[in-house]
Amino acid sequence: MKPLCLAAALLCAGSGAQAAITVYTSQAAFLSAVSAPGYDTFDDLRVVPYATTLDRTAGTYGYQAYSPDGLWGAGGTGGDYWLSNENAYTPIVFQNFTGGVNAFGGNFFTSNISGQYVIGNLVLAAADGSTLDYALNGTTTSTFLGFVSDTALTSVTVAGDGGLYWPTANNVVLAVPEPATYGMLLAGVGLLGVAARRRR
Repeated sequence: MKPLCLAAALLCAGSGAQAAITVYTSQAAFLSAVSAPGYDTFDDLRVVPYATTLDRTAGTYGYQAYSPDGLWGAGGTGGDYWLSNENAYTPIVFQNFTGGVNAFGGNFFTSNISGQYVIGNLVLAAADGSTLDYALNGTTTSTFLGFVSDTALTSVTVAGDGGLYWPTANNVVLAVPEPATYGMLLAGVGLLGVAARRRR
């Protein structure tokens, strides 16, 4: 019994080590790789301070946005509001996803102390048990970045690179894998089960 438990633990550890995060800089390519996307436009916010944590929804998915010194609304031109924070040197963390989310994307850029767009650089980090960092330089309000993991995402962090501008997000998308991806995953798990039975 103990050798089987050890083998199972090694198999789990091995499959965890194989977790992979794919980066998309095209929203169209990101959306073609996912299913059932849910959107959060932040247009219900205003250019005012908010708490350190906001409970949000994107379609049928839930999540939290967090920043240690507080969150702020930004933008507002033409009714298009964004999510930013109080301190240029602290990140915005998207976390506590519900609904099996393994895909997260959106428009990520920088704003000034008045909450208006200004050109700047960001570093985003997606975590799913491992962490992948991705730098965005010279961002605009249409700069898109998306992460798709083969396991559940635990957080996505958006931070400035130390410049005097604030990390800002808009049009966040949460999603799950394409059904074809689930099918391949289940087929792979099934083959592992058959192989384990044959070894016994």
